[in-house]
Order: sequence, then C-alpha cells, then structure tokens
Amino acid sequence: MPTLAQITQSIMQDPDNQSFTAKGIEPLFAAPTTARINIVGQAPGIKAQESRLYWNDKSGDRLREWLGVDRDTFYHSGMFAVIPMDFYYPGKGKSGDLPPRKGFAEKW
Repeated sequence: MPTLAQITQSIMQDPDNQSFTAKGIEPLFAAPTTARINIVGQAPGIKAQESRLYWNDKSGDRLREWLGVDRDTFYHSGMFAVIPMDFYYPGKGKSGDLPPRKGFAEKW
C-alpha cells in the first residue's frame, strides 16, 4: 500500500498537474490516519491555495461553525480528513470559481 507521501508525489507528477507542480504548488488535502470525519469538498479556493491551508476562507469559517469546532481543533486535532474533488484551485469563472476539473475525482 502506498504511503501518503508517495500518493502526493504521484499526484504532483501526473501530467495533468504539471503546471501546478512547476509553480511549486502541492496538492491540497489532509488524510491523517486518526481522522474520524472525512470532509469532501469541490476544490480549494484561491485563498486556500495561496495560504496552503484548506478551508482557509469565509466558507471554512462557516464550516467550522456548523461543526462546532475551533480552528485549532479543525486543523491540528487529527480528527478531520479533507479530500477535495480536485487538489488545486481551478481558476476564476464568470460567477465565482470554476468547478473542479472533469475526471479528476474519479482518477484520484
């Protein structure tokens, strides 16, 4: 079974992700072995990608409020896995962010 580091490297080496890897952008997700809650989202927003911290925006504030946890618990307790349908910010669309790339979730 591959390690999390090996999976991360495979994602970064995928030809579809080379433009991100070339810019030094790593895939954004969390998968601690201690997680008891898995949050599946669409794709990181630009604030999350730039800060290298998933759900690091107003929607993340709302999510943590709904979950009843503070930032420290969410990010550092090991209770939460965060797996998006795309590991990279897909870009800006006409009315908000673009959707995750087609076929990405199924591939990974």
